[in-house]
Amino acid sequence: MAPVDYTICGLAVVIFASWCINWLLHIFAIVYGKWRLSHKLPPYVAEELPAVSILKPLVGVDPHLYENLETFFKMKYPQYELLFCVQDEMDAALMIVQSLIQKYPKVDAKLFIGKWKKIGINPKINNMILGYDAAKHDLILISDSGLKMGEDTLLDMVLLMTEKTGLVHQLPYICDRKGFSSHIEKVFFGTQHAKMYLCANGLGINCTTGMSCLFRKEVLEEAGGMTHLGQYLAEDYMMAQAFVDRGWKVRISSQAAQQNSGMYSIPHFHARLIRWTKLRISTVPSTIVMEPIFQCMFLGGMASWAVSYLFDWTALVFFLIHILVWFLGDYILIKVIQRGPLPFSKFEFVVGWLMNELVSPYLIFQAHWNPAVTWRSQKYRIRWGGITEEIKPPPTKPED
Repeated sequence: MAPVDYTICGLAVVIFASWCINWLLHIFAIVYGKWRLSHKLPPYVAEELPAVSILKPLVGVDPHLYENLETFFKMKYPQYELLFCVQDEMDAALMIVQSLIQKYPKVDAKLFIGKWKKIGINPKINNMILGYDAAKHDLILISDSGLKMGEDTLLDMVLLMTEKTGLVHQLPYICDRKGFSSHIEKVFFGTQHAKMYLCANGLGINCTTGMSCLFRKEVLEEAGGMTHLGQYLAEDYMMAQAFVDRGWKVRISSQAAQQNSGMYSIPHFHARLIRWTKLRISTVPSTIVMEPIFQCMFLGGMASWAVSYLFDWTALVFFLIHILVWFLGDYILIKVIQRGPLPFSKFEFVVGWLMNELVSPYLIFQAHWNPAVTWRSQKYRIRWGGITEEIKPPPTKPED
């Protein structure tokens, strides 16, 4: 009998334990998602609902912008104001906003030009700072331009803003759109991303997206306001952390955020994922280790070796069963988030799921290979802790 190598044995035990923990998290995401996303609106008195200021930072126009913005004019909520923020007066989004303001004169809506005030490195913060300063109400909703709002979504978020809650945000998801690239995005946000997002929020770990979040302005001002957030690109994480540090609860909405950008493609989607990974690596360094470990293919390969070493099981059979069960778990999870039939066939889901899982390690590698972040035609360098500085091109030499 060969002597036991305790180092290798210990490594195999750790890998197998990580595999078991992953499955507990997978089940937790499904159960928590089913509970959190199936809540019905509680009884309320419309007259007692607080007014809300809604910040809409806009840059450029896409084919769905008019449709998306119009949903904010048609919300069933008693009192709110819309504060549209663009970078400069030449932005084509101005015409769309102005046409909607004329179409819905009873809705309190205003326009702001962001180029007149710069408070930090973050272009989104600079864009909407004038609207933020002009907000009349203590409850503020930041909502990205690519979102389509449900009639009762704002109501759902406000009702979750209880006495001890400081911030309510939405799970990112994708509207039903045509095209395979849209299906790829929906599968990702309904499986890989949803699992991470639901688990983190269910376990009380800060995982907040800034694409749709409702918060108390007075609390953010105590933490330094938008001026403090302007030094970070991951301003959403930093804002949520400011609330957590002050003892406020951060809650997830019962409705997912419906991303409905009219311009989408697989390369654009992958570039977006790489940028997000870079931000997570710099802001929360533990993701360097944690994210690759809990990828389906990577974890399955390591666990297959571990069980073959520990229990003398056939590695290939274990690996195939691992992928099958993971796939079924993800299919159940996306059905929970969709809350209805999926807009594509089971075969298309299989193809989209396989493509996302196979490409994930490559995207993580790309994020490590080139840590510079490109956003809105600008390049940034992010230091540990999330503080950001702009990478400016070298000055051109004058010609002789």
